[in-house]
Amino acid sequence: MLFTYPDGQVVRVNCPDREALLSGVAARMAANRGFALATLNVDHLEQLARDEAFRRAYAAHDLVCADGNPIVWLSRLAGQPVELVPGSELVHPLAELAARHEAPVALIGGSEASVRLAAERLMAAHPGLEVVMQAVPGFPFDPDASEAARLIGQIANSGAQLCLLGLGAPRQERFAIRARDALPGVGFASIGAGIDFISGQQQRAPVFMRKAKMEWLWRMLSNPRRLAARYGRGFLILPGHVRRALAQRGKV
Repeated sequence: MLFTYPDGQVVRVNCPDREALLSGVAARMAANRGFALATLNVDHLEQLARDEAFRRAYAAHDLVCADGNPIVWLSRLAGQPVELVPGSELVHPLAELAARHEAPVALIGGSEASVRLAAERLMAAHPGLEVVMQAVPGFPFDPDASEAARLIGQIANSGAQLCLLGLGAPRQERFAIRARDALPGVGFASIGAGIDFISGQQQRAPVFMRKAKMEWLWRMLSNPRRLAARYGRGFLILPGHVRRALAQRGKV
């Protein structure tokens, strides 16, 4: 599934399902090769349309999956179907891979309490997992500023080989590319609220709402002041993406 922009940047969902994504991560871990992993959703699509730096960063990612049912539906319309791979459900599988490959992990984002509890729970759930770094950057975090440079230095000194980034879009994706280029042996996975879900600071929608493809409504109602406008903008861009998806049929 491709999303092409007038400036020539192309965002490609290149992991059709969870198995392909985790296989790609495992191969890179085994080869001590770094990567940047992004989980595409409609909010990202809306931001990509107006943020050149975000587009450049996203286009440079090694692994991109569909983190949102609208992305899955658009892929089907384009004749390039992919499966739903929510970023919030990747934290434990990534931690399991890290434990298996003896790859130390860094958790970056959330609050101090959340990141500490998430680290404890992940290490308890995955014997052998080593969380060697926990960091909570200032807000708003600037991926181009000196704080980001210091954070990259801290990651290098920690020995982490996998960094789970919960900094929010577009900050986490832009930082992932800067950090991957500086530390080519480290993997960076942007997992949004995944750290807070593991710690329990945020609650995922009940299973019945997820099955009904209504998790977005649960999240919006949990924080309407912050999320209502975001989801509204997302809905507004969907008709244009439907037209472009239909135009892709049979071309790739």
